[in-house]
Amino acid sequence: MKVGVEKDVLVQQDKDHLWHAMSRHSENSSPLIAVSGEGSWFTDIDENKYFDGVSGLWCLNLGHGRKEIVEAASKQMMDLTYSPLTLSHTPAIKLSSKISELLGGAYTTFFSNSGSEANETAFKIARQYHNQNGNPGKYKFISRYRAYHGSTLGALSATAQANRRVKYDPTMPGFLHVPPPYSYRNTFGDDPSKGDLIAADLIDQMIAWEGAETVAGVIMEPIISGGGVIIPSKEYLKRVANICKKHDVLLIIDEVVSGFGRTGEMFGFMHSEGVQPDIVTMAKGLTSGYLPLGATAVSSKIYSKFKEPGKDNHFRHVSTYGGHPASCAVALKNIDIIERENIVDRVEQLGEAILGELRELIEHDHVGEVRGVGFLYGIELVEDKGLKTPASEEYMGKVIAECKSRGLIIGRNGDTVPGYNNVLIIAPPLSSTEEDLRSVVHTIKTVLYELR
Repeated sequence: MKVGVEKDVLVQQDKDHLWHAMSRHSENSSPLIAVSGEGSWFTDIDENKYFDGVSGLWCLNLGHGRKEIVEAASKQMMDLTYSPLTLSHTPAIKLSSKISELLGGAYTTFFSNSGSEANETAFKIARQYHNQNGNPGKYKFISRYRAYHGSTLGALSATAQANRRVKYDPTMPGFLHVPPPYSYRNTFGDDPSKGDLIAADLIDQMIAWEGAETVAGVIMEPIISGGGVIIPSKEYLKRVANICKKHDVLLIIDEVVSGFGRTGEMFGFMHSEGVQPDIVTMAKGLTSGYLPLGATAVSSKIYSKFKEPGKDNHFRHVSTYGGHPASCAVALKNIDIIERENIVDRVEQLGEAILGELRELIEHDHVGEVRGVGFLYGIELVEDKGLKTPASEEYMGKVIAECKSRGLIIGRNGDTVPGYNNVLIIAPPLSSTEEDLRSVVHTIKTVLYELR
């Protein structure tokens, strides 16, 4: 079959049979069909090359074609194709031990397949822990507006993005939401520097008003990523951690996006010195997208309650493919490369030295704020800088399409908050070359000024 004919067949089959995530159906456009990848780049069926400025879905941290990772998966599948974690296997044992080491504490890990599942697992663990700790009424969870924690029903209930919930409500009861520490759109007075701590204190207030005896946990990303790259002060997370301790509420940190070097620390919560979460959830960068894997790590304090004798005191939860031997082998090799190549330090340095140049865009008429840390940047576009009016859907679409036409894929906080889907997102693979990063900055600057 000739390439042109094959493409026509694939496009038609795509339209007839493939349901695309987060996409409206269109009969008049052809999908971008990726066929190969190398490093931070991928090539489509028409032989166009694109730099992946969002690491797939924030997950392709080490880029395409890492032979070591592929070989680790292949060897493991030949040695032991599958074993459920109702039993055990070597890769899962070694990976759970490594995760505990990286987190800097005594943690026990339950494996699943994705970030959504990791968070679902955390909610069940938290409720059961409090029940077995003599507090059966603690069942509620607090999260923040604009936050994303997954698409399964429990995780979607924690997700406080109105557009994601349209036509799926009502979601699960027991999930509450508070304002985020969003200094650019601070609603807590004239001093933005105090807004973060006020936002933290609203969590304290909500726990008090709901009754601490009813609240099981607070779940948050260290940085709200998909909701617009909202970065709090280091003091914010410390304040929240202390509030949780005061009320015997578990601090659940969602590291699905920010984990494994994305922010210039191994985990995002590590930017706040002295914070040690009760539960940490992770996925995406855990395997750099080479195979699916989610993980829910719980502190020894939490796990101790599941050791106690009793008919129903064990965790009655299972995931058929969670902790698949090949996925765990891939994660171990992925972490090995991250450590061996000093990826975390590299991200900290280049994120500031090169991607940090994006901050110069603050002089642009339609840039309200540039927020960034490590290899995670958000550019909030506005129609009026004084009024902070969000940029239109049309303008956002033009910017993204023009970047794509120049070989750069970037993201946005799409389908989040009605009328506020106006943040460009840049999150390249952590192994991207300095030349590639400079090209990203140049392309975005050029496009924004040409569309001015």
